[in-house]
Parts: sequence; C-alpha cells; structure tokens
Amino acid sequence: MRAALAEANRAEAAGEVPVGAVVVVDGEVVGSGFNQPIATQDPTAHAEIVALRSAGLACSNYRLTGASLYVTVEPCLMCVGALIHARIGMLVFGATEPKAGAVQSMCRSLDHPSLNHKVVVITGVLEAECSAVLQGFFQRRREGNILTTPLG
Repeated sequence: MRAALAEANRAEAAGEVPVGAVVVVDGEVVGSGFNQPIATQDPTAHAEIVALRSAGLACSNYRLTGASLYVTVEPCLMCVGALIHARIGMLVFGATEPKAGAVQSMCRSLDHPSLNHKVVVITGVLEAECSAVLQGFFQRRREGNILTTPLG
C-alpha cells in the first residue's frame, strides 16, 4: 500500500485527484499507476486502469490471475469491471469512497451472483493515511479556490 500511496502523491503533483494503485505478483510490483484523466484527456485513466495496463504489458497478458491490486481508494464500477476482466485474485484498498465506491460503499458489485470470478477483498489498509491524502487535496483546492477547467 505504501507503493500505491507513492503513486497517489505523483497524481497530486501532476494536479490530478491523488489516487494510486499497484499490481503485485509473487511479492513483486509488476504494474503501477496514478489518476491521470486530466493530463491524458481520458476518462478511463483511473489509477487502477493505468496499473492494470502497465501490469498487462509487463506480464505479456491481460489476464493477471493470482495478482493483487492495491489501491488507495475503493474502486469505482468501471475499475471493478476491469479488475474482474483481468482476473485479479485479490483487491486491497485503503479508504472507502462513499459517492462512487463499487465494492462496499455505493454498491457491492463483486458480490453479484452472476459473476464467474471471485475476488478476495481486504479493506482499510492504511485507511487513515489514504483518507488524509484525499482530504488534504480537496481541502487545499477549496482553500485556494482551485476549480477544474469548465467545458466549452
């Protein structure tokens, strides 16, 4: 999770929402990523997706059976779908995401009975630290009145 937090710090340094993720196989980080939808102009460039893409390239296979995904914040529905397709064996996340978390907060998508792939889920790892990174980021944005660029 410390490596995922380091990725989250990279996201914040780039002006992105500070979420970081790493993919681990046999104790070795094989993929990493941080949120970058603003820089890439890509709404799918969440930390988890970037890390899964990186791991797929490193392993020469998008099926990451036996891999673990560590992410600082509970994944959204899109990212849960991607980790299912990647056959991730274990998901470990730090902070819950009440507005968009698709593992336990907004919905429990990994518990759907029609899924043919089961993922072991571990929550609350370095939760206070993961939450503090996000809370600090949004607090600084509010204090600085920093807004995202409007469309149009």
